[in-house]
Amino acid sequence: MHGILDQHDISRPLKDSTGVLRRHPANPLIQAKDYPGISSIFNPAPALYNGKVILLVSVLPFTTERFGETRVAESEDKIHFTLRDEAFINIHRDEFPYNVVCEHVIDNRITKIDDWYYLITPVQADKGRFLSPVGVLGRTKDFESYELIEIITQPLNRGASLFPKKINGKYYKLDRPGAGDGSAGSIWLSSSHDLIHWGCFRPVLAPGYSFWNRCKIGPTPPIWTPDGWLVIVHGVFNPAGGICYYIGAVLLDLEEPWKVIGKTKSWLLAPEERYETNGMCDNVVFPCGALADLDKDELFLYYGAADSSICLATGKVSEVIYCCKQEI
Repeated sequence: MHGILDQHDISRPLKDSTGVLRRHPANPLIQAKDYPGISSIFNPAPALYNGKVILLVSVLPFTTERFGETRVAESEDKIHFTLRDEAFINIHRDEFPYNVVCEHVIDNRITKIDDWYYLITPVQADKGRFLSPVGVLGRTKDFESYELIEIITQPLNRGASLFPKKINGKYYKLDRPGAGDGSAGSIWLSSSHDLIHWGCFRPVLAPGYSFWNRCKIGPTPPIWTPDGWLVIVHGVFNPAGGICYYIGAVLLDLEEPWKVIGKTKSWLLAPEERYETNGMCDNVVFPCGALADLDKDELFLYYGAADSSICLATGKVSEVIYCCKQEI
């Protein structure tokens, strides 16, 4: 099996990963200020569906009684998006425990498995009376209807992300426990035979392997490549000027995904542009997933910027993998 690096030459010298991704000139693609009634818009989860790019976008309406909600944005050309007016994910139910697990419906992760798009949504419970957030599993086939399945993580767990296929007969997911109680958020791994009951927890990666993720680090759904599972991650650093969010990448072993076989020591993206440094939450670039075309060696990274807009950065999958393997 040939790797991405065998198929695509790294034709330019790379001393770090900071120049691998390029911001799209149309950025920001979606802005909260263009939608009356919305104070914030942030952190999109991407998927390909029926020839379109779908983004599950987190928004905070002025009138909501909850912390936030998830809406669908769709595009024919990957750049120009239409944002729906109504919320897509409805977790609130009359029966326990869903009658109290109903807030903070943001930062989804999408993973396509067979014909279903599975969604893990971090949800706050009863205005913080219960320890949370927890990850709620749901699914859809068409991004029109949403089927709630079950709560599949313990608290505190924000950012749990499914692998797109079984490994040695089991489903796997990356977990992000911690960082809600003052502890440092790290990446763990768990496995399941049915997507509902999870166990065999393994530590994968702690924050602090580089200064830009010293406070916490979190995963997105892994992307299969012949070189390993490519995972786009966010990292948090708290310098003198205040908290900053960055984007990097990690490479995991295909058969033993608890093993880290590469990681970017530098960041792929940092908050540098004005729409990233100034907004509802300054100095934030935040991913919830990425789209990869391995044949074309293309990576499309949609990300939230300062909790005020949705943006796009593109690059070569091979260069991201190279930076992970070289640990630059």
